[in-house]
Amino acid sequence: MPPKDYYALLGVQKNASEDEIKAAFRKLAHQFHPDKQGGDVEKFKEINEAYQVLSNPEKRSRYDQYGPGFEQAGQGFGGGGFSGGFDGAGVNFNFNDLGEMFGDIFGGSGGTRTREVRGHHIEMDLHLSFRESAFGADKAIKVYKDTACAECSGAGFERGSKMINCMQCGGAGRVRRVQQTILGAIQTAATCTHCQGQGQVPEKTCRKCQGTGVTKQSKEIELSIPAGVADGEVLRVSGEGEAAPRAGKSGDLYVTVRVKADPAFTREGFDIKTQLEIPMAKAALGGAIEVITLDGPVELKLPSGTQPGQIFRLKARGVPHLKRSGRGDHFVEIKVKIPSKLSREQRRILEEWE
Repeated sequence: MPPKDYYALLGVQKNASEDEIKAAFRKLAHQFHPDKQGGDVEKFKEINEAYQVLSNPEKRSRYDQYGPGFEQAGQGFGGGGFSGGFDGAGVNFNFNDLGEMFGDIFGGSGGTRTREVRGHHIEMDLHLSFRESAFGADKAIKVYKDTACAECSGAGFERGSKMINCMQCGGAGRVRRVQQTILGAIQTAATCTHCQGQGQVPEKTCRKCQGTGVTKQSKEIELSIPAGVADGEVLRVSGEGEAAPRAGKSGDLYVTVRVKADPAFTREGFDIKTQLEIPMAKAALGGAIEVITLDGPVELKLPSGTQPGQIFRLKARGVPHLKRSGRGDHFVEIKVKIPSKLSREQRRILEEWE
């Protein structure tokens, strides 16, 4: 087997700086990482081996002096170990560097970064009448949920109690565990469940909420339903979801609108559609008729010779536009009523007309 040229493996010159070597390794590691599509285990091992030597000033100096056989000329690169690394599958991996690049794959970097704790969102339905959805309404709803503990104001500990380092993570906010992968055992870091990533816990927990910072109770929430809301639309009420443990950020309340059907009106967008049955004579002769709208009775003047199925528009008599000015229209479809029985006089008149 030909001797390995570590500089060639990383694609750098022999006088490359430490930063250039590190940048080259990161680029190749992203390309050949086994957990990525198109990854190559053997190639990944080779570039990692090269990096472990060239990133270490002492080992790089011996490699430059003795070449690929520097292990026999001095100490081997596998004997001393590296800070933050381990021996797996015959190759020493330094996860101080890999953790920065593959945090998503290995469960996050090894730092003490914490994440914000947030309460759960709440979803519920709200039933409205057709008119309430059109013109809006004020509604009061009751929600049984986690709320901030009144005794400790959501902090989770007794007033005057100090915070101490979490015993589970030692104040780091993260705990480490070992996972078995195709590269061997890999050390990962995860958010500590005991302190929720905060690194500290109260010395004396609140007696009422047992240190959680939340208690279950019913709360009445006032909702202002905007005019023009439609069936199936979702209204978001910020901060009215479940309270988060230890004074974290509360979730949101999502209210899905359910509009009851109306026997007279049909809604399409912001327009209203209705049907109106008129006598045959009114259709032939024309004249004023009364139409029931969302605003009440409105007069509609029909021309003579109105045909069955003909549609008339009442401008701006529909549903108010949601969150903007103006309204939709009201469309009236005419149905002509044909009498099933005629008097002798009616029959005579119709026969003369025919």
